[in-house]
Amino acid sequence: MEAAALLERFRSPGKGSGLRARRRLRPGELLYRAEPFAYVVSKELLGGVCEHCLRRNEHLHRCSQCKVAKYCGKSCQKEAWLDHKQECKCLKSIKPNFPPDSIRLAGRIVFKLLRQSVCISERLYSFSDLQSNTEQLSEEMKDGLRHLAHTLQLYLKAEIQDASHLPAAIDFFQIFTKVTCNCFTISNGEMQDVGVGLYPSMSLLNHSCDPNCVIVFEGYQLLLRSVREIQIGEELTISYIESLMPTSERQKQLMRQYCFECDCHLCQDHEKDAEKLAGEESAWKEVKDAVNEVRYPKSKEEWEQVLARCQSLLSGDKSCHLPDTNIYKLKMLDCAMDACINLEAWEQALCYGNRTLGPYRLYYPGFHPLRAVQLMRVGKLQYSQDMFPQALETLKQAYNIMKVTHGTDHRLMQTLMDLKEQCEAIMKIQ
Repeated sequence: MEAAALLERFRSPGKGSGLRARRRLRPGELLYRAEPFAYVVSKELLGGVCEHCLRRNEHLHRCSQCKVAKYCGKSCQKEAWLDHKQECKCLKSIKPNFPPDSIRLAGRIVFKLLRQSVCISERLYSFSDLQSNTEQLSEEMKDGLRHLAHTLQLYLKAEIQDASHLPAAIDFFQIFTKVTCNCFTISNGEMQDVGVGLYPSMSLLNHSCDPNCVIVFEGYQLLLRSVREIQIGEELTISYIESLMPTSERQKQLMRQYCFECDCHLCQDHEKDAEKLAGEESAWKEVKDAVNEVRYPKSKEEWEQVLARCQSLLSGDKSCHLPDTNIYKLKMLDCAMDACINLEAWEQALCYGNRTLGPYRLYYPGFHPLRAVQLMRVGKLQYSQDMFPQALETLKQAYNIMKVTHGTDHRLMQTLMDLKEQCEAIMKIQ
């Protein structure tokens, strides 16, 4: 059955529109494959990933006009030209400055609307259908969006001299209200953020902190997959936010960005909040502040600074009394692991990685892509240390989750299966 035939739009009680299953679904089914209406690479990763396919590449070719956009080669550049053509002049006109992701994405949306092209990403829900929640936004949020709308006008000057002559349907402020509560963070297979995009049909999905579906990406394509058994007529849900936060933080973020309160059973029961904030408050607040200060390092020296900061906090008296299940200590362990991997300190990275597996099992039960990716990372580290039996067991656990969350055709799954097979082959000859 075609993916689109597995789900349908309906009126969800108390939530407006939603999507529901048209038949009984098993865990691991691909329910929908969506193309973006518009998307951009994250500013932090400019020059590191192709602007079209979003794959990492150390030898990218830059656009000869703006000298900003970079591509794998002529094929990707040609495919991207329709989206890049008009923004090219805008990017060139504001050099050496560069627009924030939201401005660049909004610019691409404006050009797309002006082209009036049919987009398959609007099959179930069009851009004009998207909810904006304008009436429910705080004045502070509205002021922020008005400022963005003004900045967008300045950014587009090279292509649109007078915004007042635009069709009435193209309202810069309204575009930002829609982007704020409808855009998706695009991640690579390993769940690392690489961009941001708008997928109108997938904006029909409502939120639950304990969802029955997950979204993963293959390049710029969005894949919606079921992670548990779903009955015919049952609503399909995803989590809009990082579920690792305690209930109060989740509720704050949902209200600020999406203007609603979640009433799922996890929120009602404050489930696992005690474990998430276990330990002395002054200790985890210090760790929380340190984690929030970390920005994505771009050099070896910066990674060394991050690792030194992590080690200092993790070995401090206060942090020692925090269990690894405390979410801020867990984030610090993750941060230390990332730093060690980037510095090729494999043994140390494995030490930190092993400590995260218990908390990940607690907070990401069932089939969750973040747990699958973490198991795979630890399995690769075990493999690098010639710990083949342990690596094989860890990789098998990752495989069992990833075949549901990513599917066997996903590029990351292929990498995992290759590594698992190498491990099995080595163990046979030992």
